[in-house]
Amino acid sequence: MTRRPMDDLFSASAGDALAAAAPLAVRMRPRTLDEIVGQDDVVGPGTFLRHAIETDTLSSVILYGPPGCGKTSLARVIASATKARFVELSAVTAGVKEVRALIEQARDHLAISGVRTILFIDEIHRFNKSQQDALLHAVEDRLIVLIGATTENPFFEVNAPLISRSRVIVMRALSDEAVREIVRQAVADQERGLGGSVMLEPEAEDRIVRAASGDARAALNALELAAGLAAADSRGERRITPELVAEVTQTRHLRYDRAGDEHYDVASAFIKSMRGSDPDAAVYYLARMIAAGEDPKFIARRMLIFASEDVGMADPQALLVAHAAVKAAEFVGLPECRINLAHAAIYLALAPKSNACYRAIDEALAAVERGPAAAVPEHLRDRHRPGAEAYPEYVYPHDRPEEAKRQTYLPEELSGARFYRREGPEGELGRQAGREV
Repeated sequence: MTRRPMDDLFSASAGDALAAAAPLAVRMRPRTLDEIVGQDDVVGPGTFLRHAIETDTLSSVILYGPPGCGKTSLARVIASATKARFVELSAVTAGVKEVRALIEQARDHLAISGVRTILFIDEIHRFNKSQQDALLHAVEDRLIVLIGATTENPFFEVNAPLISRSRVIVMRALSDEAVREIVRQAVADQERGLGGSVMLEPEAEDRIVRAASGDARAALNALELAAGLAAADSRGERRITPELVAEVTQTRHLRYDRAGDEHYDVASAFIKSMRGSDPDAAVYYLARMIAAGEDPKFIARRMLIFASEDVGMADPQALLVAHAAVKAAEFVGLPECRINLAHAAIYLALAPKSNACYRAIDEALAAVERGPAAAVPEHLRDRHRPGAEAYPEYVYPHDRPEEAKRQTYLPEELSGARFYRREGPEGELGRQAGREV
């Protein structure tokens, strides 16, 4: 069918209308590599990915990073720069049937025109094993060049065979300065942005940047909402004030996934801050978890483990404090139990530290698993059995303390073994006198 001029005119008009109606975050997507902000380590001059895009020699890659860091934008820049056929697929809606059909189309297209196909799959971590397996041979044979985008760690969420056939590109959350630059571009851009139709007050800009937490999409959405609320003042100027920004960003956009990397990163920082005796950092990471909706029982359980693993005999009371925090999380709940959790976190951070209990049980377990099958010494065995009267005498330490000191307790094969070791000249308990409160 021959396309008539009127069809072209109508299509162009419809495309312009759709572009004009698109959200600000979509309209402001970068069109070239030079327009990408805040990812110089990934697509800056001299990088592998930039060279591959500019020379149109891209091999399969998986873009891994938090929301709003520019994964989809980078894929669209590749689409505009490549001479290859570019196809998008959503992992949310596509199944194995759609994947196989697309691979066959890519095979036919390559055979007929000699042009390869680049397949962009957003949220590739949502593909199940069979869907990912359907891609393997096509990626290996280079029938398609895969660009996968994911917010989840691909080494956990993407099949190992597919990972081995691709290169993982790690994209970081944008810095505050990068987000600020993107916001300013959107305010000033005459073609795709707000075109100077509003004035963004400095404090309002700061609020948008802080609330976004490195997510450019969140920042642009907040800017667009605030601009929609901005009314003209007495001089006819539309100003975005801090109050308007506060209205559209009632809660800060926190990067946190209770089953993902951010969950483990913040929890790890929380534990390491307490271990490093920094109560301020410990409370900060505690607040990060609470604000992001973490289960308070998870936090309390981590502190209960910490009390024995990292404080131990240096302050045995720490275990009771941590256990009390567990009970508070169970019976009180949020928001009130945040105070109990902070109480325990500060106590544990300030407590003297010893991992002697942790080492003792692990070394003892190693001796059980790898050591000799040692029998319990006869004088320590249970006496309530036939023939027990023939066992050597057990010395009761409360009645005969001096003799009991010469009594052995470990099996003969482990004689002299040491699992629990006091640390320092005075031992753990002796250091409590110097504890800072």
